[in-house]
Amino acid sequence: MSSHSPDPDPRTTPGLEPGGSVPPGETPPAEASTASGAGPHRPLKRGWSKGPLVIIMLLAVLVALFFLAYAIMLTL
Repeated sequence: MSSHSPDPDPRTTPGLEPGGSVPPGETPPAEASTASGAGPHRPLKRGWSKGPLVIIMLLAVLVALFFLAYAIMLTL
């Protein structure tokens, strides 16, 4: 039974120059940073505006009323 090393043999690995270096163009370019680069983080000065909160509350009430009416219809 022979065991294979997970490391490739540098003598048979394509794209390697003598000494183990990789020639230019053989590997993809380095990836970009994950930072947005938009500058330092500034905390929000205000919270949510009243408009979106009112809309969310109104939708929640409408969904609750729908299910309440549906439950009443099932009992009749």
